[in-house]
Amino acid sequence: MIRAFQKLIERQLLKANAEGKLSGLEGEGKPLPDRSSEALVDPAIATGMRIMAQAGVTPPEFPLKQQLDEARAAWREMTDPEEKKKAMARIADLEMRYNMARDARRAFLR
Repeated sequence: MIRAFQKLIERQLLKANAEGKLSGLEGEGKPLPDRSSEALVDPAIATGMRIMAQAGVTPPEFPLKQQLDEARAAWREMTDPEEKKKAMARIADLEMRYNMARDARRAFLR
């Protein structure tokens, strides 16, 4: 079964090459990118994340993390105790939403 699948793949590649569909592709003639950091990650997950990044799509927790970092930086610069209290409530809300989004993605990928 595996051998038949390999032969099918080889035939498809030969056909695509003969039709010229494999020339002019992005990165042609360049070495493959170093992806040694993905060695211990599930290949399907790594591929999915790479495709999302190339498409400009990010998981929901990424913008939440950025908002959280910005809120923390703003809190550090505040001097008014009332403003700091409101900012801390916003930070707590962002932390909760960030953790929920991160945990949901992790649960989905398991």
